[in-house]
Amino acid sequence: MKKNNTVYGENKKIKTRIYIKATGLQIIVISIMSFLSPRLLNYPPFSEDPVFQRSINVLPHNVQYLMLGLIGLITEFLFIHFIFRDVFKYLDKPANKVSIPETKHVRNVCFNAPGKLLYSQLIMLLILFFALFHYVKINITLSIKFIMVYFSFFISAWALSTTILKSDLNLIIGSTYNINKEVTLPKKRTKYYITLIKNLIPFFIAMLITISLLGYSKVIDTVGENRYNYYKNIFTSIDLNHKSIDDVKNTLGNIELVDNSNYYFIITNNSKYFSKNNGYATNFFISYAEHFIIKTHGRIYEYFGVSEEAYGQIITLDNGQKALVGIKYATGNYPTAQYYILVSIICSLIYATVLFVWSKNMSKNITAVSIRLSEISKHYDVNKKYDVLPAYSNDEIGELVIAFNNIQQTTKNNIEQIHNGQNMLMERERLATLGQMVGGIAHNLKTPIMSISGAMEGLSDLITEYDESIDDPEVTKEDHHAIANDMKEWVKKVNSYDDYMSDIITAVKGQAVNFNNSTIEKFTLDDLLKDVNILMKHELKNALITLNINCKIDKDTQFVGNINALVQVINNLISNAIQSYNGKQNESIDLTIYKNNNNIMIDVTDHGCGIPEDVQKQLFSKMITTKGHNGSGLGLFMSYSTIKGNFNGNLSFTSKVNVGTTFTISLPISK
Repeated sequence: MKKNNTVYGENKKIKTRIYIKATGLQIIVISIMSFLSPRLLNYPPFSEDPVFQRSINVLPHNVQYLMLGLIGLITEFLFIHFIFRDVFKYLDKPANKVSIPETKHVRNVCFNAPGKLLYSQLIMLLILFFALFHYVKINITLSIKFIMVYFSFFISAWALSTTILKSDLNLIIGSTYNINKEVTLPKKRTKYYITLIKNLIPFFIAMLITISLLGYSKVIDTVGENRYNYYKNIFTSIDLNHKSIDDVKNTLGNIELVDNSNYYFIITNNSKYFSKNNGYATNFFISYAEHFIIKTHGRIYEYFGVSEEAYGQIITLDNGQKALVGIKYATGNYPTAQYYILVSIICSLIYATVLFVWSKNMSKNITAVSIRLSEISKHYDVNKKYDVLPAYSNDEIGELVIAFNNIQQTTKNNIEQIHNGQNMLMERERLATLGQMVGGIAHNLKTPIMSISGAMEGLSDLITEYDESIDDPEVTKEDHHAIANDMKEWVKKVNSYDDYMSDIITAVKGQAVNFNNSTIEKFTLDDLLKDVNILMKHELKNALITLNINCKIDKDTQFVGNINALVQVINNLISNAIQSYNGKQNESIDLTIYKNNNNIMIDVTDHGCGIPEDVQKQLFSKMITTKGHNGSGLGLFMSYSTIKGNFNGNLSFTSKVNVGTTFTISLPISK
């Protein structure tokens, strides 16, 4: 796919193949049509002779087919150029210059090409009729036969063209997915059974028309053969030479005719005589007798496609004049032609109905698999019981159904395993987080507990001193007040330490009691910062990292959501920032809160190692970590989901290796 820097390296070859296949098919169709048409339309023997055709002022058929072939080639070439012009432009472009909308357009063109090629065949059919009717006088019977024959040829050509071009169209469509991974289909969909019917019906119609016309031609030929032999036997028993016109008429008039539609004729250079008022003989008939009567042994044919023949002889009258005499008879009739046409129509309708029902049932099986796969791709509920699809046949469709049932069960098992693994990872992350919190609680509570212990010792000493001074006359009233004041000071200190421990416990309670709590409540920025400071103080102090809080909005600003969830997200970002320094001390982390349009922004910035580019691309889409065995990647994954799901906000980042990273939480302002 890299050859010539284009989206499809063999672009010239594929364009050439499309032109050759489409135009070559026209040549094949015209060639087959030139060979079969005389037989299907029951042309008289020897009538394709060019010299004979010129004698009756008919453009020779070989010239007609040649002209039709040239017109077909030009028309098909123009249609291919018009239909595929955007596709050919696409194939010539470098891959990095092709846009996503262009790939979708190319796919639509390839999907719709068969339908547009049908129009080209219909136009070819119209050109054919115009060309033939312009040069040839055709009766109604021949017109119907022409329509049937040429329609079958060109509709078959369309079906064949869609088949032979399919492989090239698939290559083009496949190349678009190297640029645009999104699988798309045209808005106007085609049902599978419709596609199947459109591709199979033309071949059946062509076959049925061919068989019907061959059968009709055989009937005509058989009738003509019988009547030819009958009249030939009669004429061999009479001698019409060197007689007058009247004697010839009397002799011919006494011949017993097969039926009343038959009539005799006498044709000289100067006159024509027919025993029926509506008798006739075309120039074709007369010229055919002049050219071929000896070759056909007296069997004379009427114009192309006309079901009339005659047995005739060329005689010499008593005045020395040559005359063509004989009996003319019909070999076919409208009821017979209508019968074959009716049979063709009925058989086509029956076949179409059977094909429709069969393909519809097959399409239902495929559609059932498609719908179920679509449900799985959108949302697969492990707790929902999905029934297996029954296999109604033992062919490829049945295999597809069985494969789908296996995929459905495998998908369910895999999702269950993923859920179990995810729960285990979440539990590990929960325990790790709780471990960090317990360490922070222990350290934060240690100082106030020691202080309270010292205060209690001080109070104990003061109580002992006060008890001993009760009976001491030297202890004055002022001394008692001084001791009481000292005791009050120690009590105040104990109360302050108690309040501090209470704050710590309150901040931790939401994290420790229910890690997934999604309670919606109102809280202020001050509440948020206070909890963050309490929970991260120990970890920051141990790492010798300074947290610089820069608040550019009012600390009374209110948020709506779960404060514990937001605290956990910010703490996770700060913990990651601490770890980005890889043990370096005396560094700093910036926590900046500011307003941007209708959002409150919270930035957590470090100046550590940064995030590698390959990790950045999938940081929020997968549970990925740069901490090796020390991390699960679940923290950022859950943080992103928390901000998106619980606060309708967004979590983004910018990072540069060895420079630092900034994670930005965007929260909509509460109204």
